[in-house]
Amino acid sequence: MNALLWSVQVLLGLAMLSAGGAKLALPKPRLAARMGGWVEDFSPLALRLIGACEVLGAVGVVAPLATGILPVLTPVAAAGLVLLLLGAAYTHVRRRERTLVVPPLVLVALAAFVAIGRR
Repeated sequence: MNALLWSVQVLLGLAMLSAGGAKLALPKPRLAARMGGWVEDFSPLALRLIGACEVLGAVGVVAPLATGILPVLTPVAAAGLVLLLLGAAYTHVRRRERTLVVPPLVLVALAAFVAIGRR
């Protein structure tokens, strides 16, 4: 079970690092071209804040347990990602982007698995 949890944590961390890094690094027009029309619903500052939360969540699901420093933060970070990703899914539902709802919901399941498995 521990190996499965670690695999999911690393996969979740990489996915969130990639998504968050793009939101932090790319200008809004390039981000909209890469990620879709939902980007237009948010200000550049909001996009940067979402990206920062995703990057911090990526670090939080791996680093505390890997280093042994405050490992209690791993399930907390995973729970935070669940909330963030539910917000992403809601945004896609609200915009009627049905196909774009699936990826955040898959990540919600992975983050919930980590949150429950590491508590």
